[in-house]
Amino acid sequence: MDLKGFYVADARRYDEAEMMFHRCGNSGISLPKISLGFWHNFGGADPYERSRAITHYAFDHGIVHFDLANNYGSPYGSAEETMGRLMDDDFHPYRDELFISTKAGYDMWEGPYGNWGSRKYLMASLDQSLKRMHLDYVDLFYSHRYDPYTPLEETLQALVDVVKSGKALYVGISRWPLEALKYADRYLRERDVPLLIYQGRLNLLDRGPQEDGVLDYCSEHGIGFISFSPLAQGLLSDRYLDGIPSGSRMEKEKSLKRSDLSPERFAYLLRLNNRAIERHETLAEMALAWVLNQKGITSVLVGVSSVGQLSMNLKAIHAAPFEVQL
Repeated sequence: MDLKGFYVADARRYDEAEMMFHRCGNSGISLPKISLGFWHNFGGADPYERSRAITHYAFDHGIVHFDLANNYGSPYGSAEETMGRLMDDDFHPYRDELFISTKAGYDMWEGPYGNWGSRKYLMASLDQSLKRMHLDYVDLFYSHRYDPYTPLEETLQALVDVVKSGKALYVGISRWPLEALKYADRYLRERDVPLLIYQGRLNLLDRGPQEDGVLDYCSEHGIGFISFSPLAQGLLSDRYLDGIPSGSRMEKEKSLKRSDLSPERFAYLLRLNNRAIERHETLAEMALAWVLNQKGITSVLVGVSSVGQLSMNLKAIHAAPFEVQL
C-alpha cells in the first residue's frame, strides 16, 4: 500500500491466531509470540516512513503488541512521539486491537526525580508518555528496573494507583531480582492488581532468568514472561559471523562492546550457525525459536530496522523446538 494513502489493515491479520498467540500467565490477555520493540530504529533520528512500513507489516501479520519506554529513541522520548504520530496517521481506528506498553525506571530527565522508581518519577513519566503517544491510557506500564534505593512498597503502590486511575490497564516489572519479584507478586495480588508480566533478557547467550529461578517462579505463579534482546542485540544473527562489520553497534561500542565477541564466543556462534544450517534456518530464526519454546515464555521482543528483518523473524513461530548441546 502507498504509505501516503489511508492505511487499512489486512483483513487476514488474525488468520493464524492459534499459531500466533500465547496466553499471558493466568490473565485474560494473549500476546503475539513475536512482539515489536521500539528501543532502536523508531526515534527522531530514524526515517518515519520506515517506522510506518514496519508497524504496518507487523500489524498486518498479527503483531498487536508494541513495546516502548519513556527514554527509547534518540533523543529520549522520541520513540513515543513516533508512536503518537502512528496513532494519528494510521492506528487510531485500531486502538482497541493494540496492546501498547511503556516503562519508566532509567534516566529520563535531569535532577533527582527523573530516574529510578520513586512514586513521583513513575507518575510524572507516565503522564508525559501518554501525551507523547497521544493516548488516554496504556495497556501495560512497567517498572523498568529494580530500585535498591526506594522502598518496594512505594514503587509498587504507584503501579497499583496508575491502574486504579485508569492510566494503565495492567502492570509489569522488568529485571527485578527473584526475591523482589516474589514480594511484588504478593503485594500486587493483595491489592487486586495482579502482576501481568515480567520482562527479562533470555537468549542463547544469556540464560539468567532460567538460572536464577525467575522464569520458573513466573510459570508456577501465573505470571507471563517476555524476553527482550532474544538475539543478543544482533550477536545471534548473521551480522557478526564474519567479524565486526563496519558501522555496527559493536564497532561504535554502542550497547555492544568488542569484548562481547571474544574468541570463545565467536567459536560458539559459528557452532550455533552450523546447527541452524542443518535445520535449514538462519541463526536468528533458530535463536528466536529456542526462546519461544522454553517453558513459561509468553512472547519475545524483536527490534528490526526493515520489513525484511521482521518477515524473517516471524518464521521462528513455525520452527521446530530443539535443545542446544554445543
